[in-house]
Amino acid sequence: MAKGEGSEQYSNASLLTKPGNSDGISLARKNEHRKKLTVCNKLCYAVGGAPYQITGCALGFFLQLYLLDVAQLDPFYASIILFVGRAWDAITDPTVGFMVSRSPWTRFGRMMPWIALSTPLAVISYFLIWYVPPFEDGKVFWYLFFYCVFQSLQTCFHVPYSALTMFISSEQKERDSATAYRMTVEVLGTVLGTAIQGQIVGMANAPCVPGPGKSLTEFNSSLGQNGTNQVISLDHTRAAYMIASGVICLIYVLCAVVLFFGVREQKDSSRPKSEPLSFIQGIKLVMGYGPYAKLVMAFLFTSLAFMLLEGNFALFCSYTLGFRNDFQNILLVIMLSATLTIPFWQWFLTKFGKKTAVYVGTLSVVPFMILVVCLKSNLVVTYIVSFAAGVSVAAAFLLPWSMLPDVVDDFQVQNPKAIGHEALFYSFYVFFTKFASGVSLGISTLSLDFAGYISRGCSQPSEVDITLKVLVSAAPILLIMIGLIILYTYPIDEDRRQGNRKLLQEQRDEAESESDSPELAKMI
Repeated sequence: MAKGEGSEQYSNASLLTKPGNSDGISLARKNEHRKKLTVCNKLCYAVGGAPYQITGCALGFFLQLYLLDVAQLDPFYASIILFVGRAWDAITDPTVGFMVSRSPWTRFGRMMPWIALSTPLAVISYFLIWYVPPFEDGKVFWYLFFYCVFQSLQTCFHVPYSALTMFISSEQKERDSATAYRMTVEVLGTVLGTAIQGQIVGMANAPCVPGPGKSLTEFNSSLGQNGTNQVISLDHTRAAYMIASGVICLIYVLCAVVLFFGVREQKDSSRPKSEPLSFIQGIKLVMGYGPYAKLVMAFLFTSLAFMLLEGNFALFCSYTLGFRNDFQNILLVIMLSATLTIPFWQWFLTKFGKKTAVYVGTLSVVPFMILVVCLKSNLVVTYIVSFAAGVSVAAAFLLPWSMLPDVVDDFQVQNPKAIGHEALFYSFYVFFTKFASGVSLGISTLSLDFAGYISRGCSQPSEVDITLKVLVSAAPILLIMIGLIILYTYPIDEDRRQGNRKLLQEQRDEAESESDSPELAKMI
């Protein structure tokens, strides 16, 4: 009997170690199943991207208007706050990326502790940005301080979250699918940010003052107003901004909780991590890699174009087009259109390739940028143009984040010994996009100051109208063309991307088979 048991044990051991046996197949299937992400995993991961977009959309569309017309800052000081805040935010991205790349693994992962610890302080600082302090002398410092603090804390959330793309799955197809979920939710986040901030604030527009050569009565009469809007005071408008910020803070916290408890960060134990790099070495590593540098520079210019449009569109609708009471609805139409067309762009890039999708998606906005400044002011036409422009906005949201994992994969193929630097690649991309945002906001507000912008004016000088047309049309179109010319030299096409996927998969399979061998030996 003992001999039979020993023979059976030997037979089982042979089956485990023999290549091609069923146990080996089942183990491989188990490893393959472990790489798959459920719809719930993807949704929880996607929800984590909403806070960045909700707050970013509210700040991008409304902060300039808020500082000028509600906080009543001089345009020069407003431009300083917007530029310095964004420049500071840009500097913190590579710094946080460097620190994240050196963070130790915890039982919650390497990225999750950053997300959890930064959230409470981020929502407090965000709320205080939209509070008008009861003093005048230190008001500029108040907004600059809390704007910088919030940007720093949100960087501690968003950089680890962005790098988390590489740690939710080792499968390129799964990461692309999760990215599509994420972009859909993020664009939905911009809809929420626009709707919450725009609709709440839109019901309490700041009272305006007459423009040059017009009395307030004449201006109201020319717009067909009955004067009831004048009942709303500036205090009501300030309270509306605080209510909107409170709602957004609540959503921020809920999304962070869903992300923390709904996503499991995978530790890639099959690949040994490289030695930690210094900050300067990290900069040289990522910016010295050609495909990454070209991709980042291309999207730097296209991002600057869309941020110029975003930062000035509310002012453009209010003053140049004359839709002071409708601009929040126009912004909402753009974001709704973008949300609805994200699945289309996901299908398009799968069918025709990501590089082609960038060209088609980005260029599709150009005709509408031209139309919106050339046609006479017409609300119906503006809504139609805005809906069509939202299609291109969807491409601008999805494609950069969909292409970044491809560059990281390409880098790993070309540099197999450089492991664990994913956060650096993501943080420098965020650095450049935020730097572009800071430049766009600073240039915009200074340009309006030179053109003679009147805070809370019911109308503006003709020079301001011309400046706004340049900022939402001519300048963005030029920047888009520069970005697409740079993108033409980007070397990672579909063939190279698929080749990298196969090579990395072979490396992972080989590493996993080596790591599984000791486990099989213990079972013998």
